[in-house]
Amino acid sequence: MIASTKTSRAQRAMDSAREYGMVNNKLVSQTKIEEPEAKKKIIVISSSDKGLCGGIHSSVSRYTRNYLRTHPEEKVVVIGDKAKAQMNRMAPMNVAKHFTHIGSVIPSFEEASAIATEILQDPELEFDVADIVYNRFITVISYEAETIKNYDIKHITAAPEFLSYEVSEEILENYNEFMFANNIYWAIVEGHASEMAAKRTAMENATNNANDLIDKLTLIYNRGRQAVITNELIEVITGASAL
Repeated sequence: MIASTKTSRAQRAMDSAREYGMVNNKLVSQTKIEEPEAKKKIIVISSSDKGLCGGIHSSVSRYTRNYLRTHPEEKVVVIGDKAKAQMNRMAPMNVAKHFTHIGSVIPSFEEASAIATEILQDPELEFDVADIVYNRFITVISYEAETIKNYDIKHITAAPEFLSYEVSEEILENYNEFMFANNIYWAIVEGHASEMAAKRTAMENATNNANDLIDKLTLIYNRGRQAVITNELIEVITGASAL
């Protein structure tokens, strides 16, 4: 019941974050921007600090590991202790920054803004493209790792259809920074909803397994009890017959 309540709250927050995120990225998609060939790229992994939810954190780590096989030079920013532990085993040299204590409750935009600011202010994490890897919520029993792309301002202004927007570069730069924070918020909130749903499924499976075990033990107990009663009846009947 507790897991179901937390899942419902997380889904409501996810729906709002997803709507804002999709609208927020519409401007960039309509410029028909193309990913540059020679680029600096970073990977931002969205996970959490806690487990008890199956392999949900492993999905984003595997997605990143598969990408790093062909791009071993890329730097990785990890949100959450679970993905950090997995990435330290898979590619410890690629982990450049780590954030923790995110997602113990429904993540806030302030947390996402702080993460975005730390990344943007770090000169070692300068990027042309940033891929935010997160678990996209599909249903309460399914999710899959996907990415949200963020581009540097110079690539947005060079896009074929950008000139159709009458936006000053200063405003666009501020908007792009806000969009980066908003995309991180979208990723961690949707990942949080996927985690809560996975925990609910894990708790439901644990309850079903416990009930099955109780049924089996009850059956074994009843059989043993019936055997004892049968043996006692046989002894009484045998004794009575002997008299």
